[in-house]
Amino acid sequence: MPLCSMKSLLKKADTKKYAVGAFSVINMETVYGTVLAAEEMRSPIILQIAEPRLKHVPLEYIGPLMVNAAKNASVPVAVHLDHGKSMGIINKAIRLGFSSVMMDASHLPLKDNIKLTAQACREAHANNVDCEGEIGCLGNNEEDTINFTEVYTNINEAEEFAEATGVDALAVAIGTRHGFYSASAPVNLDFSRLRDIYDRVSTPLVLHGGSGISDDDFKKCIAMGISKINIATATVHNVMLEARKFFSENTKVGGGDYYAFQDMATNAAKEIVKQHVMIFGSNGMA
Repeated sequence: MPLCSMKSLLKKADTKKYAVGAFSVINMETVYGTVLAAEEMRSPIILQIAEPRLKHVPLEYIGPLMVNAAKNASVPVAVHLDHGKSMGIINKAIRLGFSSVMMDASHLPLKDNIKLTAQACREAHANNVDCEGEIGCLGNNEEDTINFTEVYTNINEAEEFAEATGVDALAVAIGTRHGFYSASAPVNLDFSRLRDIYDRVSTPLVLHGGSGISDDDFKKCIAMGISKINIATATVHNVMLEARKFFSENTKVGGGDYYAFQDMATNAAKEIVKQHVMIFGSNGMA
């Protein structure tokens, strides 16, 4: 199936009131497991990788893998650069064939955020690539060397930002955080703010920091206008849990069969994606 545009997937999701899962991948196993889950569930998905993760795997390596996985999938798959911080990395993703990119300048003043995101949109659109932006700022940002102060999305600014930049998807901050949530700081989503943003902005809305949100809160977010939900921590956490179990059960020299370990990692990613596809209501929507 041809590589799909993010915009087309989100438009259908908004109309049908489900969300497309945007699953962060970091290696062959997570890419393969995510696509297998999507095919089994007959669900559209987005494969994505965030710029801060590229210090672990170069975009030149992981990018072509993601693009070719999407092209060979039997369900609609978009390929997305998440949390791009510069035009250099955005242009590289475009050259590699990504169907969408994100300029994340959300930590900057509104005027600067608009300027950088509009530039990214112009470059993306000139190459038939979709572009996501972010207004507001989540706690524990994907750039793990910086601790940004959490700033909820201002409704008026969201409307101004969407119109001035021309983004195809808008990430909003309504109380989510990247990473899991602790008992001492549970998630407390501002649904009223989300509803007001959706009423004022025609651009599809994106929820970052999805790992750890309750099933009911996910469904409420979707009902109030979220079309794309990012999942990263939950996937790698499940792979790590299954890896610990694998090695505890394979105590012989060498820790067991590497290829069995590889299959374990693929299946661990696959199962967490399937769980979220069911919650998001995208199963059977391919």
